[in-house]
Amino acid sequence: MKNKFKFLAIAVTAVSIFFANQVKAQTPTPSAWRFGVGVEGGIPTGNANTISSFELGGTARLQYGFSKNLALTLTSGYYNFFGKTYTSTFTDATSTTTVTVKGRSLGMVPVKAGIKYFFTDNLYVAGEAGAGFEAHEPVDGATKDTKLILSPGIGWANKHWDVGARYENFSGQSNNYGVAALRLAYGFGL
Repeated sequence: MKNKFKFLAIAVTAVSIFFANQVKAQTPTPSAWRFGVGVEGGIPTGNANTISSFELGGTARLQYGFSKNLALTLTSGYYNFFGKTYTSTFTDATSTTTVTVKGRSLGMVPVKAGIKYFFTDNLYVAGEAGAGFEAHEPVDGATKDTKLILSPGIGWANKHWDVGARYENFSGQSNNYGVAALRLAYGFGL
């Protein structure tokens, strides 16, 4: 798994350098740095759907625009996959007992680098890759894993607001899951 992360880091760096050299040759004055803070909500998929029915989180994003159409991003924050509530009924010869149990939540700290391409003034497509660090495990005895994150998305942004939709996949250690999420963020120039 470490080799996958090293390969991913090298690939992201190479692509970034390539785009930086291409864009600088075309636009001598790059856009400014931007910083945004957002709230995120989503629906878990894959194995996470068995333990959670809703994800809520917050992220901070640093963005550097090379031109009007292309920007690099660095995003981190915290996602919480809220544990589901389970109800079970047990019947024996004399009585019936109903038990309700609240499952544990799963926490995730993402660290992602990405690219945003604006194909019109306000609409963009984006791609991010990075690592996700599980903050706490949903089941006793489980290990906290590091996951490879791959995340394509689309969105709309203006001078201050950024609204995006994405699918984020967390893979590794034979436990793969994801989240279909929306992000609402407020940003400003630095």
